[in-house]
Amino acid sequence: MKITDIRKLSTSELTKQSSQLREEIVELRRSNSLGESQNVRLVRHKRKDLARVLTVLAEHLSKESI
Repeated sequence: MKITDIRKLSTSELTKQSSQLREEIVELRRSNSLGESQNVRLVRHKRKDLARVLTVLAEHLSKESI
């Protein structure tokens, strides 16, 4: 997910996206611990996407409060 795409999302879409990414990370960690997944780096990519979403969400919230 690119930062330009994330910046186009609204605040409500960003919160939905962050909760969805959190669920995906939990599921990927579970599948990695059980040995079901072949791609163990996918967790790292999802965590970075979550960090990007949370950063843009914080920017949106700080602009709304001013």
